[in-house]
Amino acid sequence: MWDSDGRRYLDACGGAIVVGVGHGVTSIVDAAAAQAKQVAYAHGTMFTADILEQYADELATVLPMDDPRVYPVSGGSEAVETALKMARAYHLARGEDRHVIVGRRGSYHGNTRGALDVGGRASLRAPYLPWLGQAAHVGTPYEYRCAYPDSHPHGCAARHADELDALFSSQPVAAFIAEPIAGAALGACVPPDEYWPAVAEVCRRHGVLLIADEVMTGFGRTGAWFGSDHWGLRPDILVAGKGAGSGYWPLGLAVASGDVHDAITSFTHGFTYSHHIVGAATGSAVLRELRDRDLIAASATRGQQLIDTLTDGLAGHAYVGDVRGRGLLVAVEFVADRGTKTPFARAEGVAARVVDAAREAGVLVYSSTGGADGVDGDLILLGPPLCITAAEVDEVSASVIKAISAVLPST
Repeated sequence: MWDSDGRRYLDACGGAIVVGVGHGVTSIVDAAAAQAKQVAYAHGTMFTADILEQYADELATVLPMDDPRVYPVSGGSEAVETALKMARAYHLARGEDRHVIVGRRGSYHGNTRGALDVGGRASLRAPYLPWLGQAAHVGTPYEYRCAYPDSHPHGCAARHADELDALFSSQPVAAFIAEPIAGAALGACVPPDEYWPAVAEVCRRHGVLLIADEVMTGFGRTGAWFGSDHWGLRPDILVAGKGAGSGYWPLGLAVASGDVHDAITSFTHGFTYSHHIVGAATGSAVLRELRDRDLIAASATRGQQLIDTLTDGLAGHAYVGDVRGRGLLVAVEFVADRGTKTPFARAEGVAARVVDAAREAGVLVYSSTGGADGVDGDLILLGPPLCITAAEVDEVSASVIKAISAVLPST
């Protein structure tokens, strides 16, 4: 990317981990323009369209779900709101008055009221607490700061599952929502391999719907089509966004399994721009780019290169606590003391300063704060377009290491 002064930047975060297929892909622009020239808008209550049906059929081949049914919306927050209402409608149709949604502490699922309620970011929730309180929250598998060090690394998954089991036994829970790999809020936290199978079993046993939030982890970001694929997870409902439209169109998706869809007898819901036909044309073109350019495999390869180069270049750095991620979703967490994992105080603005230094070095990265305890904790997140080259990965790594060293000189 270039700014108005002609200065060049490598986009190492896809804006907000949005751009998957790269900037300036003319085939996507052409597909959207062609549909807009034909028919730009038709409300979903009046018409379906060939492109909507085609897009849903194409999505079905890559979604980690059984008989998926797609509800297109305008972004991740809308998708989450839609999914929550789907879960409630499902249980009501079955004669069960389940209403509690369970999220995870430290999580992020969007900025609308329902999404804030199921999210676990205390700082984002604080101004709106009088409006919140319907959701319940459990712990998140944050391997660098494991809540169950006595069970780490293989027993902590069972402890998380036990926490869910106890909660499900005591409240009328409709659904559990979580990202397969924690995204911006906790910085590419990959759970232990035992986590998702254990969680899925508890959900099934209690009749609780499992909602996978793939807004950040979907469409190749983690080196698989969806983050769920790494553990063979088959969610009942899946939400997506960001990479679905790759920034070319505000596109989100709420997807129900066939069983959930067929059980729902009444679902009064919709947005002005849901089921948008230009959005479907854009999403279909993005899918073609991902397939034709083999960008899912590229994400896995280039992502491992990025993790390796950052890990090697920051080995022994006094203020780098962890380098982690999967595919091209990678985070670097900063600590004031590596031995105790003590975070920097929020007032020191470490993450923001590293972002600024990286920008000066010609690389755009994304920051996150508050992950350690809800207030303190600094990290940067990298999620470049999946078309990044090996040479560009090396450039990103060198620039990021330079930026970190400028802000936090290691002694």
